[in-house]
Amino acid sequence: MSASLPLLAGHASLDEPLAWRAGEALSRRRFLQDVQRLAPQLPQGGPVLPMTADRYQFALGLGAAIVRGQAALMPPNHTPDMVRRLQALFPAGYVLADAGQPPLALPTLGYPAPAAASGGDAPMPMVPPAHEVAQVLTSGSTGEPMPHGKRWGQLVTNIAAEAQRIAETLGRADLRGVTIVGTVPAHHMYGFESTVLIAMLGGAAFAAERPFFAQDIARVLASVPRPRVLVTTPLHLKTLLDDGVAVPQLDLVVSATAALSPQLAARAEAALAAPLMEIYGCTEAGQVATRLTTRAPEWRTFAGLVLSGDGEDSWVSGGHVPEPTRLADVLEVLEPTRFRLLGRSNDLINVAGKRSSLAHLNHHLNSIEGVRDGAFWLPPEGGGEEVVRLVAIVVAPDLDRQALLAALRERVDAAFLPRRILRVDSLPRDPTGKLPSGRLAELATRLLAQAGHD
Repeated sequence: MSASLPLLAGHASLDEPLAWRAGEALSRRRFLQDVQRLAPQLPQGGPVLPMTADRYQFALGLGAAIVRGQAALMPPNHTPDMVRRLQALFPAGYVLADAGQPPLALPTLGYPAPAAASGGDAPMPMVPPAHEVAQVLTSGSTGEPMPHGKRWGQLVTNIAAEAQRIAETLGRADLRGVTIVGTVPAHHMYGFESTVLIAMLGGAAFAAERPFFAQDIARVLASVPRPRVLVTTPLHLKTLLDDGVAVPQLDLVVSATAALSPQLAARAEAALAAPLMEIYGCTEAGQVATRLTTRAPEWRTFAGLVLSGDGEDSWVSGGHVPEPTRLADVLEVLEPTRFRLLGRSNDLINVAGKRSSLAHLNHHLNSIEGVRDGAFWLPPEGGGEEVVRLVAIVVAPDLDRQALLAALRERVDAAFLPRRILRVDSLPRDPTGKLPSGRLAELATRLLAQAGHD
């Protein structure tokens, strides 16, 4: 792939919407005009950190940066500490922020006030496939941001495969006319691919808002036309179902960031009257596979992607993954394009000589009626001969200890029953519903210290 590729694709007319905000359509033509207006205002250097809760503004910052030959920074969060770390990694970086942003370590530029759409055309920016348009950052075991560059050509191939899979699931030829409502932030890799790029490159449109609470999700869904696709996470989905709010008709629910339990998937399909599709992927390789959770436990890779190896030594290549990339999960590879997901490689634990994964245990914990949220934590070994026992941290105000343990006994081996059950009002999850191991360890350690040891 050598010829430059367009900034927007998958549509027939620039008058088709790229986004919806408060029920108002924002056309692709309008977007290109806004990009051409913003791009000259950006400073030289980069990359840019778009700090905005508005998905259209995020896409605008991304597009303007690409036109300037820059990349967008996508860290796991926007805390002042994270911004300071980004300054060390990218000294020429700067922030493009919504109004009212407090002072930050990086130079900060405000988004310009919206301008009225004009009737004229704006040229379609053409992007070299090798241009690195995004730096996606994850925190490794040290807590330091780890950047992963994403090239435009690979993203175009990736999104084409995703658009094909979503359209196939919807029973459509393409995604023109489909509207995406996302509960996930645009700067997370999943949100970037499945809410922003799926519109820019896949022909769909997105809602600019990022609703979180059930009433807000219902309101935003009602403001956009069908077919409607809700892009969400297991945590957000469970919260939506638990609230029992009436939701406008959906045509598809997409979930990622953690594997869904079959029970929650079935409950979601019944309550929302729409099929549910999960996406499996990782920052290093991007999107890899999907499954229709209630129909089969196996995952099917995107077009062009093939698997090799097995177990803790599984690799993906082809399509948008030009170099074989090792996956951080334990897979049972059934065929080069089909697998079962068994857990994360760094998730495996050994208690009293028995092996399991924290993801497997958390799945059973969160399947118990009355548990709103919960996670297992394995304390570090103390160096003695005593067997280290698991700790369960739960949000379950109406479930007593004995009932919780009785329900767990029906689901897991006795070796994995928690020695301590710590009750909290909420777990320190990030905006996508993920629970960083460092945050969980810090919470568990603090709670144990407050309660005293047995």
